[in-house]
Amino acid sequence: MSVLLATTLSERPWGVDALPPPFHSPPGKRIGEVWFTPRAALDALLVKYLFTTENLSVQVHPTDAQAPKGSRGKEECWLITDAQPGARIAIGFKAPIGPEALRAAALDGSIEELLAWYPVQPGDFFYIPAGTVHAIGPGLSLIETQQNSDITYRLYDYGRGRELHLDAGIAVADGSPYDPANRRHVPRTGEVALVDGPHFRLDRLDGPPPAATAVRYDGPLLVLPLDTPLEVCGEVVGPGQCALAPSIDKVAFAGRSLIAQPV
Repeated sequence: MSVLLATTLSERPWGVDALPPPFHSPPGKRIGEVWFTPRAALDALLVKYLFTTENLSVQVHPTDAQAPKGSRGKEECWLITDAQPGARIAIGFKAPIGPEALRAAALDGSIEELLAWYPVQPGDFFYIPAGTVHAIGPGLSLIETQQNSDITYRLYDYGRGRELHLDAGIAVADGSPYDPANRRHVPRTGEVALVDGPHFRLDRLDGPPPAATAVRYDGPLLVLPLDTPLEVCGEVVGPGQCALAPSIDKVAFAGRSLIAQPV
């Protein structure tokens, strides 16, 4: 079996008509996400690319404890890979807000002005704890690493007419400002530990990992080349692809890459 994960091109109203290289757009499709289908060995973890030309909905995800029985919650993180001038994302609120005020703001649209919006550039990294109200603006490309869960509660959708989930979303929403400790800028080169729990670990590498990083990755892991092909179990994996490696010593690293693993 190939080490490569199958990809799914997902249409979204806020997606792009033409995907950037190395991806290829199907004619007449507006693609917003490129998913790498998890396999049983690492089914707790999902990695995908996002491409935006419009605002995504204002949304929130539950924790494991808040998710419906038998489901996972969703914590996620974003690494910005490209950003048009003026591109921004919203995470948390400018000032604390309570449940009833949050409901009213979601209903009248003023939630958009109450959110804290951050200008972004390539290399910006954000960790999004479950319960954090957030939105992604247009003009962005990013890599999202997340718990493998599709539970999303929409609070506001810019009048697109899609279903909202106000009761469920407000029940799990944290009305606080975003913790600045969850935000950083990743330099273009060098090895950087981005996430180390509680649900997954994620590192950006620049060539082979240092020994201290390699020892943290025990067992199967996901490998995502960013700019240079590498090899997993002797199979070439290029940018725009994601591979499941049985162990880190089965990867011949080259260039910059992301590696990820559930905790």
